[in-house]
Amino acid sequence: MTGTVSISLDDFTSLLEASKKASSSTEKTKLATKELQVFLTFLCGKEDISVYLDEFNKQSKTSEIVVNNGRAQIKFKDA
Repeated sequence: MTGTVSISLDDFTSLLEASKKASSSTEKTKLATKELQVFLTFLCGKEDISVYLDEFNKQSKTSEIVVNNGRAQIKFKDA
């Protein structure tokens, strides 16, 4: 479907700012995910945390933590 929409310049500016903030939040979330994966991998090397990971995975609605070859990965369930 193709069409056009007319909005005020103020609304357009607000929309652009919201888009920038959303992109920034997405990038920050990706960085935090990578940092948490490194931390969880470190913990896996120090102690068996599989019981805790299983419990987290049961309760989490949006993500799960998977450990493969000693490396932790955070996977989002909706992706």
